[in-house]
Amino acid sequence: MRLALDEAERAVQGGDVPVGAVVLSPDGGTVLARGHNEREAAGDPTAHAEVLALRRAAAALGSWRLPGCTLVVTLEPCVMCAGALVQSRVDRVVYGARDEKAGAAGSLWDLVRDRRLNHRPEVVEGVLADDCARLLTGFFRDR
Repeated sequence: MRLALDEAERAVQGGDVPVGAVVLSPDGGTVLARGHNEREAAGDPTAHAEVLALRRAAAALGSWRLPGCTLVVTLEPCVMCAGALVQSRVDRVVYGARDEKAGAAGSLWDLVRDRRLNHRPEVVEGVLADDCARLLTGFFRDR
């Protein structure tokens, strides 16, 4: 999560909401890809940290399927990102702060664990939640 927090700090430099993500290899010890929000910097509504990290991990592995991988992100994924996590077949999603307004991994919705879907990653929430929330709160306070 500390690596994801480092990525989140990078988002602020581009004027983006500080969300960062990393994808870990199946062995759990290798970072396959990193990403941070780049919506403002890229002018792309889909440039969320999770989506960018998943794209980069898929490119690194040469496959859109990421079985055995873990995505670690500072903020609970939104509906778009939760859908991308299901589609990528990651095994685990680890997130820091809950997103009561748009979260889709347990807060507002629980898309990633919907029994109607063919793939449901494990969800671990609340890792360094206070640090993740503090970064977001500071960003919006300053804004």
